[in-house]
Formats: sequence, structure tokens, C-alpha cells
Amino acid sequence: MARVKGALATRKRRKKTLKLAKGYWGARSKHFKMALWITRISAACKFNGINYSQFMDGLKKAGVSLNRKMLSEIAIADPKAFTALVETAKEARK
Repeated sequence: MARVKGALATRKRRKKTLKLAKGYWGARSKHFKMALWITRISAACKFNGINYSQFMDGLKKAGVSLNRKMLSEIAIADPKAFTALVETAKEARK
């Protein structure tokens, strides 16, 4: 039996994510990993009742300097900690 390579499925999955990242600025709309991190953070933010841009603005005002990769990992691995970050961002925006 012939060996099946996953390039076609991988490309299709990545193109779908990048298509959703159409409005992102700069490299975030071109690089799959960055688009994936932002998509994950955005989904977790919506679950906690805030949108992505307000969340990032609140973190910046609160002085929290975590990169998007780490925020994405926290959102997936530890939802309670992410909820605490959301609350911090909401308080900083007031």
C-alpha cells in the first residue's frame, strides 16, 4: 500500500485558520502559529465575557507582559488562571 502524506490536509487546515485571521495586522495574518494563538485567546476571552482587543488592552494597562503564545497555553491548560487574567484586565480598564 502506498504511503499517504498529510500535506494536503495540513495545508487545508492552515489555510482555513489564516482565512479567519484576515483582519489581523502584519505577520499575525500571515503566520499560522500567531493566528492560531490569537484565535485560541479570542475564544477563551469570549467564554469569559470580554473580547480579544479589550483583554489585550486591559493586560497592557495592568502591566502584565505575557506573550500571546503563553496566553494561549494558559487558556488551554489552566482556564481558572486565564479567568483571573481576564478579571485583572477588566479591573485595569475601569
